[in-house]
Amino acid sequence: MTHPLDRLSATIDARKSADPDSSWTAKLLAKGPDKCAEKFGEEAIEAIIACAKNDRDNLTYEAADVLYHLAVMLAARDIPMADVLAELDRRTGTSGIAEKAAR
Repeated sequence: MTHPLDRLSATIDARKSADPDSSWTAKLLAKGPDKCAEKFGEEAIEAIIACAKNDRDNLTYEAADVLYHLAVMLAARDIPMADVLAELDRRTGTSGIAEKAAR
């Protein structure tokens, strides 16, 4: 079974060549990386607001939007989700404090 983030990435990759009039993903990508980053930021703020309001249902919804728009933003810069997941794997077992100190 494939991971939902892998399926999401595959769908986004497939939509790169779609008609922007028929695909929201294609429309975002056609507007370029800056617009993709702007949309990611908007969704992140909406998630922050839902968290601050302790609105679990809306936070869940907005978190899904954040993940989607992050994946689109990465695709706009040709960064595979697999690279991000590999970086997370690399950090597994490393203290966040130690990881920051190593930068």
